[in-house]
Amino acid sequence: MPDQRASLPERLTLEQAVPALAQMRSALLAQPGSVAVLDASALRECDSSAVAVLLELRRALQQQGKTLQLQNGPQRLRDLVALYGVQELLAV
Repeated sequence: MPDQRASLPERLTLEQAVPALAQMRSALLAQPGSVAVLDASALRECDSSAVAVLLELRRALQQQGKTLQLQNGPQRLRDLVALYGVQELLAV
């Protein structure tokens, strides 16, 4: 059985956004059930691109009838989500 865990990379900035999005989208959509879990514990460096990636993942999952559950979000990511006012969309 393939590993269906999905996790954020150690670094998620503009430079990594597109490849990371593609990789995480595939992993999340492959997860069974209606809730797709994304582990953010490895994330050490991020910018606003990380928020954009998460919002796009959320949208893609919603189109498939799934919800995104983000786990272990670091403080920097929580701060960015709050800064952009998307806490209601991304529970970190």
